[in-house]
Amino acid sequence: MTIEEIQNEIVDEFSMFEDWEERYQYMIDLGKTLPLIEEQYKTEDHIIKGCQSKVWVHAEMNDEKVQFTADSDAIITKGIIAILIRVFSNQHPDDIIKANTDFIDEIGLKEHLSPTRANGLVSMIKQLKMYAIAYQTQLN
Repeated sequence: MTIEEIQNEIVDEFSMFEDWEERYQYMIDLGKTLPLIEEQYKTEDHIIKGCQSKVWVHAEMNDEKVQFTADSDAIITKGIIAILIRVFSNQHPDDIIKANTDFIDEIGLKEHLSPTRANGLVSMIKQLKMYAIAYQTQLN
């Protein structure tokens, strides 16, 4: 699936819920399906700066596709990074770099997060795109 197709799927899933309590629960459930980072990568080098909670992300490239794994010490944050990894993992670095993230506004996520969590969300997106830029540079 393309990044846009995955984003549309997520928008559809979130539209099924009537209120934000149900959406938060869904995000928590998504966090439980997150491809977990190996313990060896749970280091300061892999922490996303700018997040209130600890969020570790590791990326590697196989067959010109970036695979992400992650973890967080907070359940909501784990759900947020799970959504982002679902969108960006197993995609070509250039597609990740060029990807639009308007789907986050479409599901109303940013407006339902505390300011510090919203800043963390932006930091997560930036970090995932930075990994993609690094891998795209290797491909060029």
